[in-house]
Amino acid sequence: MSPKRILAAALLAPFLAAAPAFAQAPTPAANPMDNVPDKMPFDIPYGAPITLDHALTVISAAVNEAKKRDWKLNVAVIDSGGNLVAFERMDSAQLASIAIAEHKARTAVKYRRETKAFETGIQQGNLHYLLTLDDVIGSRGGIPLIVDGKMVGAIGCSGGTGSQDEVACKAGVAALK
Repeated sequence: MSPKRILAAALLAPFLAAAPAFAQAPTPAANPMDNVPDKMPFDIPYGAPITLDHALTVISAAVNEAKKRDWKLNVAVIDSGGNLVAFERMDSAQLASIAIAEHKARTAVKYRRETKAFETGIQQGNLHYLLTLDDVIGSRGGIPLIVDGKMVGAIGCSGGTGSQDEVACKAGVAALK
C-alpha cells in the first residue's frame, strides 16, 4: 500500500468507526409547547375603557407610593383599547422612562397579563415564542386594571428598577378596588 493510501486510511479511520453513531439520531425532547391546556391562559375579557377619574385615582396612588419611598417615576394609564388616558411625570423622573411607562401599560393591555410574565420568560431562556411577538416589553411595571372581572385598562410605571416600578403599579391597582 502506498504511503498516501496509508495516510488517508489513518485519517479516515476515526470517522468510519464513528459512522454508526452518526446514523443514530438522538430522540428529541418533548416540546413543552405541545401541552394543550384545558383553559386558555390570561383569558380576561376586555371591558369598557377606564374613565379619566378612575385613571387619575390610579395614578395618584402610584405617585403617592413613589413619593413615600423617594422614587421619581413616570406613570401611565392606558384604556382597554390601548389608548393613553392619563400620564404623570414626577419631578426629575428619567426622560427615557416616559415612553417606557406607556409601553409597559400598553403591553399589559394587549397581552392581558403583567409585563413581569415576559421578564420571567426572558430570564428563564424561554425566548422561542417571545421573539415572535410584536411590541412587547420584558420588564416588570405594567399591570392590567380589572374591574368586575373585565380589563378596563392598565397601569405602567418606569423610572426606577423593575421591582420599584412594580410596587408603585400595585399601589395604583389597589386604589381601583
